[in-house]
Amino acid sequence: MPVARPELSDSRVIAHVDMDCFYVQVEQRKQQSLRGQPTAVVQYNSWQGGGLIAVSYEARKFGVKRSMRGDEAKQVCPEIHLVQVPVARGKADLNTYRNAGSEVVSILSRRGRCERASIDEVYLDLTIAAEAMLADNPPECLETVSEEVVKSHVLGLEEVCSDARENVRHWLTRSDASRRDKLLACGAFIVAELRLQVLEETEFTCSAGIAHNKMLAKLASGMNKPAQQTVVPFSSISKLLGTLPIKKMKQLGGKLGTSLQIDLCVNTVGDLLQFSEEKLQEYYGVNTGSWLWNTARGISGEEVKERLLPNSHGSGKTFPGPRALKTVASVEKWLSELCEELSERLQSDLEQNKRIAHTLTLHAHAYKSNDADSFKKFPSKSCPLRYGTSKIKEDALSLFQAGLREYLGLYNVKISGNQNSGWGITGLSVSASKIVAIPSGTRSIMNYFHNQEETCPQVKLSSEKLIQDAPLVSPSEVNSLESGGHLTLQSVEPWIACREENEESKYSMPLDRQKENKDMCKEKLPDKETSICSSPDAEVYRGWEKDQTESSGDYLTEKIRDSLESEEGKRKLNKEKGMPTISRYFQSQHSGSLLKVEHASTSKLSESSSLSDHQSELPEENSPARGESGVDAHLSSQIKLKRPAWSYGIDEIDQDVLNELPKQIQEEVHAWLRPQKRPNTVKRDLGITRYFLPAKDK
Repeated sequence: MPVARPELSDSRVIAHVDMDCFYVQVEQRKQQSLRGQPTAVVQYNSWQGGGLIAVSYEARKFGVKRSMRGDEAKQVCPEIHLVQVPVARGKADLNTYRNAGSEVVSILSRRGRCERASIDEVYLDLTIAAEAMLADNPPECLETVSEEVVKSHVLGLEEVCSDARENVRHWLTRSDASRRDKLLACGAFIVAELRLQVLEETEFTCSAGIAHNKMLAKLASGMNKPAQQTVVPFSSISKLLGTLPIKKMKQLGGKLGTSLQIDLCVNTVGDLLQFSEEKLQEYYGVNTGSWLWNTARGISGEEVKERLLPNSHGSGKTFPGPRALKTVASVEKWLSELCEELSERLQSDLEQNKRIAHTLTLHAHAYKSNDADSFKKFPSKSCPLRYGTSKIKEDALSLFQAGLREYLGLYNVKISGNQNSGWGITGLSVSASKIVAIPSGTRSIMNYFHNQEETCPQVKLSSEKLIQDAPLVSPSEVNSLESGGHLTLQSVEPWIACREENEESKYSMPLDRQKENKDMCKEKLPDKETSICSSPDAEVYRGWEKDQTESSGDYLTEKIRDSLESEEGKRKLNKEKGMPTISRYFQSQHSGSLLKVEHASTSKLSESSSLSDHQSELPEENSPARGESGVDAHLSSQIKLKRPAWSYGIDEIDQDVLNELPKQIQEEVHAWLRPQKRPNTVKRDLGITRYFLPAKDK
């Protein structure tokens, strides 16, 4: 129902700009040969030449009307050019016209608050611009007045002389005019300038109405077309509304207007003046009654809202007569097309304008052929909007089925794709509303990871880079995994493939082929010189590597060691990425998905020349114990300094796998699994209960 809003000021300057047969102008700009020719834009449906969507003023002179179809228009005007509207997904595609309308809006918004009402309609609040012009350069001080301004129509202007344009010039430049009329005159100058800019930059003509509120400006914009403007002074409001049919007024074209005609015998807006506000409130309620009383006097406090973008997005199609949809399957097919278009527009709005919609609504027009309640309307249904074409389709279909059950009076019944109870859908549309701008402080989650890469270059390594930089480690390093080191299946896959290939072929190949295969396998391994050059135990690793290539009974394993990561980066990765720990590595040994760990004699490791060199460099107190390799001793000392936090219980470790491991590793694992002693903490105060507890014996 209409809402009564009293005017905040009677000195506002509001303009309504309406494009002239806009669809035709867009097509004429694409095809310059159509300029000045009788032209009409028709629907894609070719039946009887298609329905007319827009008709040029040249064709209107011959009697062509929008209610006609193409064949009928050709009979009235044989020279008419019929241009088919663009088609996409089996329906009219209006994106070309929407984009053209955006061009116009960007120009009109330069001088004041702009509200886009539709594809080809715009409201402007020019109050501030008009006041500035009146203060700095009033119309009466202008030496020359442009021709476009004197072409204006001033409603209620009495003819002082026979020259109409001279009368307008005199009215616009009066020095004894009231402040309200002077502001309207300034608005006329501003709108005329904007209309010329639109014509120069877009090749489109438009008409405009200038008044003190949106209601009057809307009525005036259509009074003189095309390419003209009309001014409505405060003194001419009664003349404008006195003879205006009640159905021509906005919000009075439906049931309310019909009720006024039947119940109160009101045929024009001026007829409402005979009723008091209390009488109208008695008939139509307090709010609507006050709105009718204000409307009859040209009072409207509706403000121009700052909106350069559409307030909603929608996609719809009609199915008249025999083309009505009579099965849920056919409705689902068309909903799929409509939702796909809606999803594209929403995604484009999100990317270009940083706006997001929150509500999805389904509208439908239907009929029932076997029910006396056929006048019942199909209920509109809404739900929260989920982005994504498939999700919008799913939700729209659910809304339709819910509305159909309510429309047919069926509840708790699943409607099948082919079921029909004598109903038909003649119109179907989906729309997205409650579109709001994304808050400026909001960022995509992808931006977070992007920023992490910029601030922490060491974390930027991809999974492929980690695989390439992963060095082989000695068996004793397996039980010294640091909190930042992780073992994954992806990190050892290349090495596993190489190892399996070598194992399968080493007993079936000649010796020279075995050597060649070993060399190929070595080529697949990562470049150790670059991957562990900064590692503190690089020399230990090189000695172990040399021994590893000479013996086949060594431990076969691999671990990712990213020595480029800082301690802070490691903690973040451990927290944000649930990477497997050593327990999963042990489980994988038992399942066979990773490498088979073979126990090798520690004496073989101690026989390596490079390892002996390393042992000789160690202090006496840090030299390896009997039966313990230098690598084990060196890395075991690191474990004592930095032991990782263990979050697994003993029941989570396969005991059979654990028993197959060397005794030293078993001891380390059991040490990790032992619960840590809690630090001594101050006991929490018991409060008042301590006074009632029994005293302790001292």
